[in-house]
Amino acid sequence: MINEDYKVILENVFEGPMDLLVHLIRKNELDIYDIPIAFLTEQYLSYIEWMKSMNIDFASDFIVMASSLTKIKSRMLLPVHEGDEDEDEDPRMAIARPIEEYLQMQAAAEELAGRPLKGEHIFTRTPLGSKFLTNPEDEVIQVGLFELIDAFQKILEKIPAEHKVDLTTDRMSVKERINEIVDVLQKEESIVFTDLFRDGSTKREIIITFLAVLEMTKLCLIQVAQHVQSGIIRLFYI
Repeated sequence: MINEDYKVILENVFEGPMDLLVHLIRKNELDIYDIPIAFLTEQYLSYIEWMKSMNIDFASDFIVMASSLTKIKSRMLLPVHEGDEDEDEDPRMAIARPIEEYLQMQAAAEELAGRPLKGEHIFTRTPLGSKFLTNPEDEVIQVGLFELIDAFQKILEKIPAEHKVDLTTDRMSVKERINEIVDVLQKEESIVFTDLFRDGSTKREIIITFLAVLEMTKLCLIQVAQHVQSGIIRLFYI
């Protein structure tokens, strides 16, 4: 871990706990009306622990949601006795209903965002990811923290188990890595996420690069998009 070096604060910057639930449900193709609550709770807690291990500071709402999931999981394990209040109510509905409402609001927000705005063409700007498309039918979507975590975890999995983090040497800082990435983006305008992690990099350097990407997103220096068809994630300089 690099606790002594840097901390990324996500509060009011990235998605919240409901976004993480939606991400897990979509990623694992779960039915929100038949949620395997034990599995979902395990997945959710593993994300929380992973963010802690990366020294990522998140809002307390994530902990509240973790408590709610654990409570629902406990209720699912308890026997139902005749005469109990709400004995016919599935405990999972306590989380299924908010998720359904959240998805409805999210869909409405996306629909509104897609509507033409008065005067939007006065100042023209190249659409995000236009150079990313190789086929007129291809799509590009903006991604957030949890998609980046998934991509980053795949990178970490490729590192040999014996490759340990060396905290005793004075090496690259997050600030220095941000400056390096900015230099690249000023020349290239965009870069593939995986290309940021250079061959032969130590685990410490890889983690610092990931934290640099998070900080740059927080500072609105970059936007992150994913090519839907290929799954490739690309960073765009704003």
